[in-house]
Parts: sequence; C-alpha cells; structure tokens
Amino acid sequence: MERSTQLVGQSSSFLDAVERASRAAPLDRPVLVIGERGTGKELIAERLHHLSARWDGPLVAMNCAALPETLIEAELFGHEAGAFTGAAKARAGRFEEADGGTLFLDELATLSQAAQERLLRVVEYGEVTRIGASKPVQVDVRIVAATNEDLPRLAERNRFRADLLDRLSFEVVTLPPLRHRSSDIPILADHFARRMALELEWPRWTGFSSRAQDRLLAYDWPGNVRELRNVVERAVYRWEQPDEPVDTIQFDPFESPWRPKTSLAAPTEASAESGPAALPPPAQATAYDPASCADFRLAIAEYEKAILAAALEKCRWNQRAAAAALSLSYDQLRHAMKRHQLAG
Repeated sequence: MERSTQLVGQSSSFLDAVERASRAAPLDRPVLVIGERGTGKELIAERLHHLSARWDGPLVAMNCAALPETLIEAELFGHEAGAFTGAAKARAGRFEEADGGTLFLDELATLSQAAQERLLRVVEYGEVTRIGASKPVQVDVRIVAATNEDLPRLAERNRFRADLLDRLSFEVVTLPPLRHRSSDIPILADHFARRMALELEWPRWTGFSSRAQDRLLAYDWPGNVRELRNVVERAVYRWEQPDEPVDTIQFDPFESPWRPKTSLAAPTEASAESGPAALPPPAQATAYDPASCADFRLAIAEYEKAILAAALEKCRWNQRAAAAALSLSYDQLRHAMKRHQLAG
C-alpha cells in the first residue's frame, strides 16, 4: 500500500492529528483512525507504519467493505484447500501476509460479528486459524484500523463488540474535515494543481484567478481532500490557456445540459394524477425595453451578451458545455465572449 499523495496542511487541527499519529507510531500498539471519507485516513496509516520499528516490514491494506460477508473471514485469516466451495488450494490470509509489519483495516465498522470475534482472538493471542485448519499460526502484526463511524455508539447498540473496541483503541487519531481546515484549502489546491500542471508538461503554473480561489473557499467539500484533489486536477487539465490563471471550477463532474433527469423513486399517486412537474421557466436575459429602444444595434448586442452570460453561468463557466448548450462551436463561443468582453 504505497501512495504518492502527501500529508499537506498547516491548520492547527490537522497538525495536531498528525502529531498524535507521529507520537503513537513508535509504540507497538493498535491505533484507530477516525474521519470522514476523503480526509486521509490511509495516509495516517502509512505514517504510523513508516515511523515505527516495522517500517521495513510489509504494510498490508484491506477494505472491509469491499468484500461480501462470506469472504471477509477467508480474506483476513486465510483458508485451507477444500475448506469451502471454490477453495481449490490453501491460501494465506492478510494477517499472515502482514507478519512482521502492519495491517491496515479500512471501514472497520462493516465487519460482521463473526469476523469481529475472530479478530478479537488475534488481538489477544497473536494467532490466526485458517478456515478449515485445526492448528493456529502465530503472527506478529500491528493493527491500524479506520472508520467514519461512531464506534462507541455502535458498541452501545451492540452493533460492534465493546471488548474489541477496547483493545483496538489504545490511541485514537481523529482527522478534521476539510471544511474546518479552511486555511489549508489554498495550500492543498496549489499542491494538486502544480502536480497536474507538471504532468501536463505546462511550462509553469500560473495559479488560480481570485474568483476561482473564492469559489474553492466557499464550497463545503463533502468529499474532503479527495474531492478537492479531483476538482483541482480536473480544472487544470480542462483549462486550455496555460499562460493564464485557471478561472473555471466545476465541482460536479456530472453537471451537463444533457444530464438524465431520471428518478429512482417511484412516482406517488398524487404526482401520477397531476402529471409531470412543471419545469421552472428559463431565466430571461435582460435587454433594452423595446418600447424605449433608440439604438437597434446596441440593444441586439446587449441581448446577445446577456444570453452568453446566462449560459456560461448555468454551465458553471465550462465554455465547451456552454457552447454546446447554445448550439455554437467552441471557437464561435470564444469569439463572442471576446467581442462582449466576458471573462474567460
């Protein structure tokens, strides 16, 4: 499990979490990493491993939510040949693979009760028993586990074993969400943008416009640093003027004039009777009052400019999408924007 992403940031809440992980790293004890999706839990796990005495041993990762419940135990603890249908040969589990190193268990809260019980035995006795085997195997593994769930509350509701939680929570590192690290947003955005510009072989990184920076700071970032990275890298690679600051930010990659308007919810009886919901009327472009128009050409120009501005705003200033929405070529849109002195 090796990542190219670094821990980047200077906010006190973020640095406190990193410092706590750094202090716990040399101790051969389990650590829980708590945080919303995209906050960098796997990067903290890497730090815990590389700053420990196990740095030259294996770092094995397993996403507990990525496998069906019937396979999780076999994946974690291994199995013997013929232990179940499809087990043609014996296979070591993740614990044996991580022997002498660190095992990172992501999405810990999704483990079944049976898997939690077996995991508790490994933590207590340092031994695993493959499915279908009669003798346990000794393993020397440090466990780092991560989740975005409130484990103490799950334990109160008997959805997570309290005794397992006690044994895994020697230290708990809680990562702050990006919306509470606003001072880190420009730093992270610049970091990811520079890397993308280098990948695209731009001669230099020209930065973001003030408008783009304001939009990055105003956004709530439900996907945290992972979402920020995607948004920034997408903005840089779509920008076609490397010598100018990036000015267009699109937060939703699915945003499109042709986005399907399907709904997964079945229509209610009332809505079926009333027919499809009426769409809101399109925004009207502001133009001169025809009754008081004294300059025909100027009125036409103002009307065209208003239409262009409305289309660009609707498409979040994605110029190719706006051109398609107006049935123009990209070059035609760019020429019209230049003629009307619209930024972009």
